[in-house]
Amino acid sequence: MESSLNALSLTRKLIGFNTINPPGQERDCAAYLGRLLEDGGVDTQFYEFGNGRTSLVARTKGLDDSEPICFTGHIDTIPLGAARWDRDPFKGESDGDWIYGRGASDMKGGVAAMVMAGLQVARLPKGKAGVTLVITAGEETGCEGAYFLASHGSALSRAGALVVGEPTSNFPMVGHKGALWIEAKTSGVAAHGSMPEKGDNAIYKAAHAVKKLKEFNFDVASHQLLGSPTLNVGTIRGGININSVPDYARIGIDIRTIPDQSNDAVYEKLTSYLGDELALHRVIDVEGIATDPRNEWVQEVFEIMEPILKERPVARGVTYFTDASVLTPALGNPPTVILGPGEAEMAHKTDERCRISRIEEAAEAYLQIARRWCGI
Repeated sequence: MESSLNALSLTRKLIGFNTINPPGQERDCAAYLGRLLEDGGVDTQFYEFGNGRTSLVARTKGLDDSEPICFTGHIDTIPLGAARWDRDPFKGESDGDWIYGRGASDMKGGVAAMVMAGLQVARLPKGKAGVTLVITAGEETGCEGAYFLASHGSALSRAGALVVGEPTSNFPMVGHKGALWIEAKTSGVAAHGSMPEKGDNAIYKAAHAVKKLKEFNFDVASHQLLGSPTLNVGTIRGGININSVPDYARIGIDIRTIPDQSNDAVYEKLTSYLGDELALHRVIDVEGIATDPRNEWVQEVFEIMEPILKERPVARGVTYFTDASVLTPALGNPPTVILGPGEAEMAHKTDERCRISRIEEAAEAYLQIARRWCGI
């Protein structure tokens, strides 16, 4: 293991890997983490769902058959965007208590913290249970890496608890909304723009559908932690030029569901509501998750975080989705918390940054959570 390695230096190293998705190309980053863990005595295996699209699963073993605690994070990031960065997005520059770079908050700081905790656990005497690290590729585009692991029989086994290191400013969240992204397509008949009566305008059909979407009623009770489901029309595209009647249009619909809902039921209801003039296609389909905050392990996590946060956590949830949508059911539906050092408001932004102190606190918190679970 590198002698100078700590949570900050590892975060900087991970930011240095360009894992922008698309195309992802997480293999080099995953290989580096794999070597680091293997050198630290952790059993590691790699899984690729596409060329260069590499996830890894690393395990420390316990003394008996107790289910391990699982920590998970993703190493892909979103693109840089059109705006100019004031900081190099791949250098991990620091300024005071901040480290900058694409993925600093979402979520290479969290991955670095959990890997450091895993390496520390590996150096301790074995406890009754072990620790599993699931580091995924392809989360940003619909949990592709997590789905591949879940479909690969030997990749995952049951876990007793799951910690997702997504950005929460180290506040433990007990649930998140699901996501159902839909592309709706209308079709028409092309004609010259000076003779619109000769055609059938697909954009008019799309405009009518958008108006209906604004009035769509989910007809479901609000979730006590996550509130109500939401619907947003994010994109609309159509036509080939200004002087033609458009024969196609596409609408991008972003629905955020709550754990009491079924994405399938929402999709069927929306299909019926919009009628036959639109062809719907699911782009991303991941369910929401929620853990009862009264769960004994959740309360232990709250207890561990209280002195770090300087307040007793209360049950909250987040609106974004995570790999827990896939991994929680794949691991046997263990209690799940979302807890990571990143700043949620920094995710996906230009000049993305994360507090160094929170990365260090997360590494210590993950270690405490793991030790408590493993009985070390």
